[in-house]
Amino acid sequence: MKNLGNLMKQAQQMQAKMGEMQARLAEMDVSGASAGGMVQVTINGKFEMKKVKIDKSLVDPEDVEVLEDLLLAAFNDAKAKVEASMQEEMSKLTGGLNLPAGFKMPF
Repeated sequence: MKNLGNLMKQAQQMQAKMGEMQARLAEMDVSGASAGGMVQVTINGKFEMKKVKIDKSLVDPEDVEVLEDLLLAAFNDAKAKVEASMQEEMSKLTGGLNLPAGFKMPF
């Protein structure tokens, strides 16, 4: 029964660390860019968009589709960076645990 008690204690510690990690990730801001930095999007760790910056030379009322595509690309770049940070933090948190590929902890 001591092993079960230790296991429960470790699970509680991991849960507390995960809560701290989620709070840190939610507070971070990450920028993504497209068109060589002419379009920039900043999001937080919850994937909420915080800021958009567009170079004036890209604003063409006759060609809105290009700007839309560049915004999507910049957002997806920022999103990929947030996901990479999450993965890095999770690997630090889980240490030597060999979790199955694709296993996602609740966020």
